[in-house]
Amino acid sequence: MRDRTVLLLAVVAIASLTGSIAVLAVTGPTDARPDRGGLKSVSMANGSAGQFTELHAAGVTGSNVSVGIVDPTGFDTESKAIAGHVAETRAFGAGPADETGEAHGTATAVVVSRTAPDADLYLARVDSVDSYQQAVDWLVREDVDVVVAPVSFYGQPGDGTGPVARSATQATERGTVFIAPAGNLAESHWSGQYAVDTVQNQTVAFTNGSRQNYIRGGTKIAVWLSWEQAHADEDYTVELYRTNGTDARLVARSQPYRGDDVPNERIVADVRPGDYYLAIRGPASPTGARLRLVSPTHELQHASTRNSIVAPGTARKAITVGAYNSRVEQLEPFSSRGPTVDERTGVDIVAPDRKFAAAAPDGFVGSSAAVPYVGGTAALLLEANKSLTPHETERLLERTARDVGQPGLDNETGHGAVRPVRAVRTAQNRTDG
Repeated sequence: MRDRTVLLLAVVAIASLTGSIAVLAVTGPTDARPDRGGLKSVSMANGSAGQFTELHAAGVTGSNVSVGIVDPTGFDTESKAIAGHVAETRAFGAGPADETGEAHGTATAVVVSRTAPDADLYLARVDSVDSYQQAVDWLVREDVDVVVAPVSFYGQPGDGTGPVARSATQATERGTVFIAPAGNLAESHWSGQYAVDTVQNQTVAFTNGSRQNYIRGGTKIAVWLSWEQAHADEDYTVELYRTNGTDARLVARSQPYRGDDVPNERIVADVRPGDYYLAIRGPASPTGARLRLVSPTHELQHASTRNSIVAPGTARKAITVGAYNSRVEQLEPFSSRGPTVDERTGVDIVAPDRKFAAAAPDGFVGSSAAVPYVGGTAALLLEANKSLTPHETERLLERTARDVGQPGLDNETGHGAVRPVRAVRTAQNRTDG
């Protein structure tokens, strides 16, 4: 039987505020949720990481599993933590796949190597939605078994119909397990309708009638506004204002993003320190369109955690992972929540996101740090039982999870926190037929 292959699409959060790569953005606001650091070394400590140590001691190490990572930062293939595990590198789009120094892609690869130490790594660098899709297609054609995608694409539909989510669904339908992050937008997301009771003078009311949504964060601002395909011929705009409490001055107005086939606009700007707010404008008459406002760099004064999952986590057949702080036994406050816009639960499971944070100079925290933890678990599951289908792999992860939220399945933590040892033992004991 062919080797099992796991693809980890770890597209980081590099929002170049001047280039088109901004579509691949940090999985958490840069001022509060560091998630782009490299990784020098990782200690397999007690707790959840220790579960992997127990499995490795029992001989479950990811043998005959290939792991691919797709990331816009590239990879330090000379890093001692991964050098012996790299089987192939490939670049899709601009820039070489190999990149010296600390990088998000390297950090993700190290987590995979620590959780599934005998897995081979296939590394691909991307720089756009198109190159991301090309990387997924390439690895699916190579008969990969698992795609893990710790990347957030903003401005995409929340119902799984956009190109990023479709790519994940198609990969699953072709026999590949696809694991994606919920995102880190619970405090940086707002959604609502352009309806009669919310629109006045062509501006939208966010909460309690307020038409100004103040933002908190650094001086590099990225904001995305998107709406439904059914209203693609309508024009909506988000505006950025600077205020001194009395007067307000328009700083930037969103422009259409041409990098995908989705109705959306964005603002990318460098600004001086000060107080800023966002306002949304639209057609003269209410249309009923559902609008979605997100910022990968700033928290919103008027935020809604509901529907805050981002693509590819919105994909209908992806395993979507939230970020769980196992140190305090709580879901991370920024971890995106369901349901999806089309009323699916959204989050399937959650996983620790801080087990390897101390090894990263700028931190490695958030749903993109939780995803390779699940990716390593999936690799071990497939080694333990080579007959598992994508659906069976997902169900095993869900059935063996520990309920950590509201009793039963919920939109915040899904089925609960992943338990690697229990999941692998169940896979080993599972009988076919």
